[in-house]
Amino acid sequence: MIDYRITIKDEDKVTKVRQIVNRMTHDIDKGILKINTQVASINEFSKSHHVARETVEKAYKILHKNGYLVSVPGKGNFVGKGQTQAIKILMILNKMSPYKKEVYESFIEELGDKAHVHLEIHHYNPKIFRDIIHDNHGKYHYYAIMPHFYSGTDEQEYIEILKDISPNELVILDKRINLDGRFISVFQDFEMDIFEAMDKNAELFSKYSVITVVFPENDHHPLEITSGVKKFCELYRKRFDIISDVNKMELLAGQCFITLTEIDLARLIKKLRATNLSAGHDIGIVSFNETVFKELLEITVVSTDFSAMGRTAAKMIVGKKFKQVRNSFNFIKRASL
Repeated sequence: MIDYRITIKDEDKVTKVRQIVNRMTHDIDKGILKINTQVASINEFSKSHHVARETVEKAYKILHKNGYLVSVPGKGNFVGKGQTQAIKILMILNKMSPYKKEVYESFIEELGDKAHVHLEIHHYNPKIFRDIIHDNHGKYHYYAIMPHFYSGTDEQEYIEILKDISPNELVILDKRINLDGRFISVFQDFEMDIFEAMDKNAELFSKYSVITVVFPENDHHPLEITSGVKKFCELYRKRFDIISDVNKMELLAGQCFITLTEIDLARLIKKLRATNLSAGHDIGIVSFNETVFKELLEITVVSTDFSAMGRTAAKMIVGKKFKQVRNSFNFIKRASL
């Protein structure tokens, strides 16, 4: 018999019976509790976990009914195969933008009928994120999370929430997070992605003496993006600027703008059309993340491969490859540069 223990929380919204059933079902499905392993008797489990015997008896009855426990007369309870079922995954995104939709759709397409995926949105709010995790603790085999939060959020606040999830159940998407244990991660390196993309195409930026990032106030984009652009400017001796509103800036030949949002890109194009300057000759324009709109307007784009992010994460879950992988990043040169 193994020394198997689970955490049962008095304050949990889920009943103690269901907490026991959910946790043991989860651990059997994932192979943490091996088939044919003997588990504690009802009395032993009751004493070791300080819960009522009746509670354990009800939980064991459900586990027996579902084939997760098997009684052997005179010997005790042993782990059974349980019901054959798909992997249960909770995906928690910061928002549902077209790019995040790409991640979600490629993720579920790659998993196919191997998994059931439930989607939640935390809207950059760590309190909402905490409630989602609390309400769904122990209900899923994996938790696929995009940990982007309000600018100014204390990183330790959401790190502590992530620590409530076992590392072997955790899938971190888009952002690199330092945590203990073996977990799955498919991340962007925001600083190095933009720096390397610009560095490999440095000749295209040679006619511009000033590179300006349009970074709106109260925006949730990672600040590491500006660090990467600044690093490029320092290496190639160009002036680096950050502005929050393109409408308040005079357009001059020799400037190259990097926009993070479509609204800022639209404002820049509108402002440019009111001058005698032209994109790709006098003014350079680079935008984050590909859309059909940008393709039609011949806008140069830098973007992570969101579809690849979803597919890679799904493959790692199915293959149980607990490692951190940097996602591929693309530079699409068009007439605006």
